[in-house]
Amino acid sequence: MNEASQIKVKYKVIPVLVALLLGGFIGLLSETMMNVALPVLMAEWNLSASTAQWITTGYILVISIIMPVSALLLQWFTTRKLFVTAISLFMLGTLAAGLAPGFGMLLIGRLVQAAGTAILMPVIFNTILTIIPPAKRGAAMGMVGLVMMVAPALGPTVSGLIIDKLDWHWMFWVLVPFLVIDFIIGLLNIENVATITKPKIDILSLVLSTIAFGGIVYGLSVVGEGDGGWGSPKVIACLVIGLAALLLFILRQLTMKQPIMNLRAFKYPMFTAGTLFIVIGFLTIFATSYLLPIFMQGSLRLSALYAGLLMLPAGLVNAILSPIIGRSFDKVGPRVLVIPGMIILSAAMWMFTSVDVNTPVYMIILMHCCMTVGLALTLMPAQTNGLNQLPRELHPHGTAIMNTLQQLASAVGTALIVSVMTAGQSTYISTHLDTAAADMGSLSLAAGVHNAFILAAVITLIGVIAGFFVRRSIVHSHAAPQPDTARRQTAS
Repeated sequence: MNEASQIKVKYKVIPVLVALLLGGFIGLLSETMMNVALPVLMAEWNLSASTAQWITTGYILVISIIMPVSALLLQWFTTRKLFVTAISLFMLGTLAAGLAPGFGMLLIGRLVQAAGTAILMPVIFNTILTIIPPAKRGAAMGMVGLVMMVAPALGPTVSGLIIDKLDWHWMFWVLVPFLVIDFIIGLLNIENVATITKPKIDILSLVLSTIAFGGIVYGLSVVGEGDGGWGSPKVIACLVIGLAALLLFILRQLTMKQPIMNLRAFKYPMFTAGTLFIVIGFLTIFATSYLLPIFMQGSLRLSALYAGLLMLPAGLVNAILSPIIGRSFDKVGPRVLVIPGMIILSAAMWMFTSVDVNTPVYMIILMHCCMTVGLALTLMPAQTNGLNQLPRELHPHGTAIMNTLQQLASAVGTALIVSVMTAGQSTYISTHLDTAAADMGSLSLAAGVHNAFILAAVITLIGVIAGFFVRRSIVHSHAAPQPDTARRQTAS
């Protein structure tokens, strides 16, 4: 009986992974799909840029609020219930957005979509860590890497093609058949894989988490709106309140017996290193995905559709590399992948600092592909290695921490990049008053993008240094060892 049960579990691994990864792909694709559509919606409903931006800002904000409590959800509800809830919410939000007659209903649909994505992503990581043995996790996490990097990159291209040929409502309707298929596959194959402990719910922690992560992400999201930038009263208020709540949240989690986010996971050095690479990697991803389309459209005078299509080759490179790198991690470990990966990533970012209005398009594509190679070699090996070091009871907390900091890194990266780019544009304009007005826009934008890429390149140097401290994790399966024990095991 026991043997038959084991065979059944092994047989269901593939359809379970298909259901989870397809759902994750749709969710992350939707996160960036609306960027290209914002000008169309602004014209159709006479919206200001700051109002229209809520379609993307709200999506990120909901994810940032739900992610920190995902460990609690994984301990209270079965894997099957969470999957069904996530896909049902996403489908409901998609239908609402597809039928939206105005901005209000569209925004509500997007927020409901985001709730589904935020619930599903931790389920993906926790399920893989539970049903896949450590020796084979690299290959599975390689597929997760493919989803996490290719889906956001495809979003603008897919939406650009749809808007160019169809009405914007079709950005939602095309998702419905895939969601139905995903729901059926998951319903037939996903069973509970986690231990349901139903820990006590600390209301104060939930409130502090919501204020902290919601406030910080919102404050960073509005840095580029209107005048004032970092000095805007709205930005300052959101960041001060958010950071104060974050400090109180951290202190409370460290003193609780059953925290909603167990920060003791940071006692494991490889988990800490993996989290650092996640932050650097996603800061780089969002910085580049923001800068390149703006540069290609504003300085190189390319159409939005053409600029989106030029982002595709890097996504295809990642689609090819991620599964290969995942299998390689299982054989050789993280070190021989992460160190070259960070060096390639940093080199690509430094090459981006040389772009100007005379840079050939093929060179931008080549640099973008090099960047993707570096990210593929770094992110999933480092993340898998870090999560492998955690004992099983910390897996939900580890995935919650990484997913939360991924969202924060995206918000911080975008805010920093917007600020540096804007400052670079202003400096160029003030020092080149003799430049023809017709050329001022493209040249000043190129100068701002140049400065922003310098900042991103400098940040990647931290990752290059950290790469030399990466070691293969000793996989823990029982209670968490003391910090000094974890360090000794890692060193060995």
